[in-house]
Amino acid sequence: MSITDILDILIVSVLIYEIARWIKNTRAWTLLKGIMLLVFVAMAAYVFQLHTISWLINNTMGVGVTAAIIVFQPELRNALEQLGRKNPIVNLFSSDESRDEKIGYTDRTIQEIVRATIEMSKVKTGALIVLEREVPLGEYERTGIPVDAKMSSQLLINIFEHNTPLHDGAVIVRSNRIVSATCYLPLSDSLEIGKELGTRHRAAVGISEVSDSVTIVVSEETGGVSIAQGGRIYRGLTPQQLRDRLAVVKSDYSDGRKFRLWKGLNRNERKIRK
Repeated sequence: MSITDILDILIVSVLIYEIARWIKNTRAWTLLKGIMLLVFVAMAAYVFQLHTISWLINNTMGVGVTAAIIVFQPELRNALEQLGRKNPIVNLFSSDESRDEKIGYTDRTIQEIVRATIEMSKVKTGALIVLEREVPLGEYERTGIPVDAKMSSQLLINIFEHNTPLHDGAVIVRSNRIVSATCYLPLSDSLEIGKELGTRHRAAVGISEVSDSVTIVVSEETGGVSIAQGGRIYRGLTPQQLRDRLAVVKSDYSDGRKFRLWKGLNRNERKIRK
């Protein structure tokens, strides 16, 4: 094998790694799963001679690719910007600590969020709290003001207090830290959302439609507590129901801890020292 062959393999490997890394850290991961499902259906249609399904897939493939490029245009632009800013060779051998840290939420974090939500509900303080999970929310985080503070109920209450600079918009929480405030979220145009619900509730459903996040809403008019997840909103939650709904993000934390066992002894040793 010549030096040229080795260089060729190295360049292709770096490109594949960077593309896979980009897909994992954006909404494109959801698109990839859909594409894989379509490929599986197409293969099954070919094997079992399902001519109608094969015809539909073949004739909609071109339109689907164009639609995907339009829908994921922000992610594609961001990927090209990152490619220009970063050194792919360095990235290949560096660990993604920020993504490794984002593994879920501890009991203490959930307790602080529930405590703040209950207190704001009592005095009808409007709030919008987004808990990031596997799908990164960086594009929405950048629309707000960086906070990067340890989670506490008092801080959340202060952020959403009336007439404070940060009370408008959403707070994004990642890995037990409040990372950004006054964030703009996409509004849902779903007809299933009641007309009596305002912008906060539509924003909560909107972000849940484009990510796997869990979003807590406190109504400024009624003080009612709701959670949006998976494109649906669950209203009128009691404190115990809120805790039960947030159990899913606590399971992320335990699953993440198990997964990190595969990350290597050195990284685990760093966690222990902390």
